[in-house]
Amino acid sequence: MAEPAGTASREPSNGRPTLRGFLTALVPTLLLSLLLVPLSGGALLLSAVPAAAEEPPGDTPVEEDADIGAARVTVTEISPAVPGPDSLIILRGTVTNTGDSTITTATAAPRLAVPLANRTAIDSATARQGFDVGLDGAFLSGHGAELEPIEPDQARPFALRVPVSELGIGAAGVHQVTIAVTGRTEAEQWDQILGAGRVLLPVSDRENRDRESRDRESRESREEDGGTAVTVLWPLISTAHLLPGSRNGDEQVPVLRDDALLTEISSGGRLHRMVSLGADLPVTWVIDPDLLASVDAMTDEYRVQGPDGLIEGQGQEVARAWLYRLREAVADADVVALPYADPDLASLAHQGKSVPGSLAQLRAATELAPVTVETILGVTPRTDYAWPIEGALDPDIVSVATSAGAQRIIARDDSVRTGTGEDHTPSAAGPIGGGVTAVVADSRLSTLAEGRMTRAGEVTTARQALLAHTLAVADQTPAAERHVVLAPQRMPSADQARALAEALDTLAEEADWARFADLDEAARAEPDPLAALSVPGTDEYPERLREQEQPTGSFEAMRETRRALDDFAVILTRADRVVTPFGNAIRREMSTSWRGEPVDAARYRAEIRAELRELTEQVHLIEKSPITLSGRSAIIPVTVQNNLMQEVQGLELRLTSSRRIGLEVDEAREVAVGGGHSQSVKFEATARANGRTVLEAQLYTADGKPYGEAIRFHARVTSITSAVMLVIAGGVLLVVLAGIRMYTQRKRAESAGGGPGGEPDAPGDTPGGGADGGSPGATPPGSGNGGTAHGDTPAGESGTDTAGGDAASVRRGETVERGR
Repeated sequence: MAEPAGTASREPSNGRPTLRGFLTALVPTLLLSLLLVPLSGGALLLSAVPAAAEEPPGDTPVEEDADIGAARVTVTEISPAVPGPDSLIILRGTVTNTGDSTITTATAAPRLAVPLANRTAIDSATARQGFDVGLDGAFLSGHGAELEPIEPDQARPFALRVPVSELGIGAAGVHQVTIAVTGRTEAEQWDQILGAGRVLLPVSDRENRDRESRDRESRESREEDGGTAVTVLWPLISTAHLLPGSRNGDEQVPVLRDDALLTEISSGGRLHRMVSLGADLPVTWVIDPDLLASVDAMTDEYRVQGPDGLIEGQGQEVARAWLYRLREAVADADVVALPYADPDLASLAHQGKSVPGSLAQLRAATELAPVTVETILGVTPRTDYAWPIEGALDPDIVSVATSAGAQRIIARDDSVRTGTGEDHTPSAAGPIGGGVTAVVADSRLSTLAEGRMTRAGEVTTARQALLAHTLAVADQTPAAERHVVLAPQRMPSADQARALAEALDTLAEEADWARFADLDEAARAEPDPLAALSVPGTDEYPERLREQEQPTGSFEAMRETRRALDDFAVILTRADRVVTPFGNAIRREMSTSWRGEPVDAARYRAEIRAELRELTEQVHLIEKSPITLSGRSAIIPVTVQNNLMQEVQGLELRLTSSRRIGLEVDEAREVAVGGGHSQSVKFEATARANGRTVLEAQLYTADGKPYGEAIRFHARVTSITSAVMLVIAGGVLLVVLAGIRMYTQRKRAESAGGGPGGEPDAPGDTPGGGADGGSPGATPPGSGNGGTAHGDTPAGESGTDTAGGDAASVRRGETVERGR
């Protein structure tokens, strides 16, 4: 960036320039330029000769105690970030014309530093707008920079070089330095304050601090390293990406909702940046195991939902590389595992606790977390921490968190009462009753990188705020050990992560008043004797956060999905292939990431329910056409189809008739069908009356719950009438009488011919012949009650089953099943 020549600040005046005023300003400036320390590279920093228009110091500069909006002053660089009493600081930035008129003349110049005694003063200096002569420090001559004319909506850079000794800093600590822009516009042709920007300047007296540190080290009772310990949480959390999966032959292939996760873990993506930055920082990793499982699923064959169906995933190499870098980063680091899929504790406490089974899902998510992290990353995480959204607590949230085994809850000091005043920052950890410890994060530090962080000015402001607040905490009780926790937003953007990492790097390298500690050390530290932590009531929970919670109806929908999954699992021989992916999907439905996204959350729940329904419908009954039953009894086949890639068992098939008096059916049959096969189940039916009836076939699970949809089909029953039976009986009687007569005639013929061995009878007297016309060997028609069932039957079933051929029919059905 080109640097404009440094010129003395032009303060407006009603008088005219004098030679004495010119010399008075010139001589100190020349002496100062000769005494300035060398810059990097050995070049000396020289201040330019002040312009002849410099106002005499005896004149009163223009000061305005009002809001100003003609120019916006942004400081983009402060070097060094933590100067000492003898340092030279360089302030770079921009002046943007935010008005409607061109700024014709302007000078950017620093004011004298204003000490900020405590954190409240730091907050006020950061939040204040406009310019106030009493709060922004007195005019400092000799260190201004003249700017070129600035058109509306345009900006000009500036660079100021100021020795700390000339800022009026009397002691180390946090100070405010205001850079004011004085000038004129085309519309207002008089000198005025056009804009002002403020920066936080933590000044360290390193020599005195080193002496105090050596004194502390000599104490045998010293704990750890003493001083202020800073704990930084580094969250690796994302939204829900995985669906339960699809089948590819005997393998189950993971399915992602979209390619958003691949974007996040690719070079330049949010999660890629989080891992790269966190690897070089002294942080505690806070990881959602579901994110690890989702990326791990991408390392092999997977599919992605597209607008036209599933497409093959292409991120295998990227996923493997990301996991490899993460394993290296956490190998020797402190790792905390959240419950699987990061369940929304506040939504559970306020909306879902009354729905049976919801808390059981939280416990299952907690139990699954360490197994997932250990398997994928090879480290053993801590799982006794709970982290509600923004660290906001009430008694219900504490109760839900501890029900799943958490003994330490990460809270935030804008939610938990500390019992101390604004000028005292208590150490982070403290008891809140019931053996539970609250690790209270500092809200000022935790939110300092929540802006866009896309501009250099935003990054610089966040860095200086971190330095200033930690120095202020250290100065509260210099001799006492203090723990402060920084818990940022759950899913910082890539720019926010970069800004936070830069601030932490500066704190590690230049802040001699602080050290870094992991979360476990902060939780185990002695509670602050001045603090008395307490949890606010339920009615004090922030309404803004309550409005983002999932409604009770969403937890009831999760319960119904879980019930359907449990009913399905009992018939499976390899239930884990279904229960595990769908159980994890139900846990994702409870994720904190759904906050503020009710439509997307409902869509995800519907996707999971529809996929489970489609899977359960793979086991079903095949529809039957109407059938006809002839006779008193018949065999009715019903076919069960199993399109799953595993055997199902424990099912019971029942066939019932709407006319129990007219048609009786056998008792229920047990069903077991191999994967990808069908089986025909035979029922024997007995008719007692003619007519039509409706038969219903329904599958049931072992515990008596209906499974799937029932099928209904019509049956027409026909039986033999009384008239037909009389005709048949008469025919039988005639046959018997004819046989008796033939027998009698034969005996008479034998007697007339002399008996056996005698002469044959005359021709025409042959037995069975004669006038009677009997037909020896004629077989009388038989009769019986065996009936048949006529009708369309599924493939593999016999078209007609006779009562006399039941065994053959069954054998033929079994042969078909084995063939399948």
